[in-house]
Amino acid sequence: MRRFTVSLSIPLLATSLLATMALAGCGSSAPSSPTVSVTGTFGKSATITIPAQKASSSLKIQTLIQGKGPALGKTDSFVGDYAVYLWSGKTHKLEQSTFQTKDPALFTGQLLPGLETALRGKKIGSRVLAVIPPKYGYGKAGNSQAGVTGTDTLVFVVDMIKEFGAKVAASGTQVSNGGGGLPTVTATTGTAPVIKIPSSSTPPTKLVTKTLIKGSGPAVVKGQTVVAQYVGAIWRTGKVFDSSWSRGEPFGFTIGATPSQVIPGWDAGLIGQPVGSRVMLVIPPTEGYGTTGNTQAGIKGTDTLVFVVDIAGAVTPG
Repeated sequence: MRRFTVSLSIPLLATSLLATMALAGCGSSAPSSPTVSVTGTFGKSATITIPAQKASSSLKIQTLIQGKGPALGKTDSFVGDYAVYLWSGKTHKLEQSTFQTKDPALFTGQLLPGLETALRGKKIGSRVLAVIPPKYGYGKAGNSQAGVTGTDTLVFVVDMIKEFGAKVAASGTQVSNGGGGLPTVTATTGTAPVIKIPSSSTPPTKLVTKTLIKGSGPAVVKGQTVVAQYVGAIWRTGKVFDSSWSRGEPFGFTIGATPSQVIPGWDAGLIGQPVGSRVMLVIPPTEGYGTTGNTQAGIKGTDTLVFVVDIAGAVTPG
């Protein structure tokens, strides 16, 4: 099954209350208007019933479970579970469900317009149902990579689990700046760390994990959804080739997933690190992009990579 994104930029895709509510919409609905119903427990299951009728052309939103956490701000991201259906004419199909895969996603960046409207301002801990017609989704063009046509309505159920600010960062105690043959890292609060590659040293041939800031949170374990900020540089050139800081939004992934969602050096180097830590990873090609490298990023098959990763959070499925 293809991965469906909730973002416009990259095409895809704590409460124990039982939700059983029909979708009423943003306003009053005509009696003949098709309704969607949802049952299930927050964070664990969502059974969605869609009628064998054509969807309405109106955006319809309902908070099925009211959370008690902070309201989601305009620049906030959050980890959540979701299910999404494609509603085409009188038929529908499940496109993606993290309730089934046990793989919560990070909602970040520019969301689909209908999701922005549905989720911004809602409290963490809420379950939200959104029926999104094309003009509030991918528009008339649809999204061929995600299998969405220009006439498909999207039906989302989203459980809002944990929020993160746009500038989340390591929050522990500084224990090192690197050096001693490894890159040196300097940083100003709220900005991206700066990596300085030593000019007289050759890169190590094995993965190096160096704790720069030690967090006080629980250790990261396989299968969690990790939320991180990072900067990545090439040892050979010292050039930064990627940075979540420059995009103004954190990065989320499932650590130790099969298939892996990150390069091997991240999975190996971050498992066991406490949440709140800043970790420098020096990653040889065998645990990076391999002998093929990554031409788009300027990475050769012989390049060692240096990442500085802030572990802002780690969410356990369910």
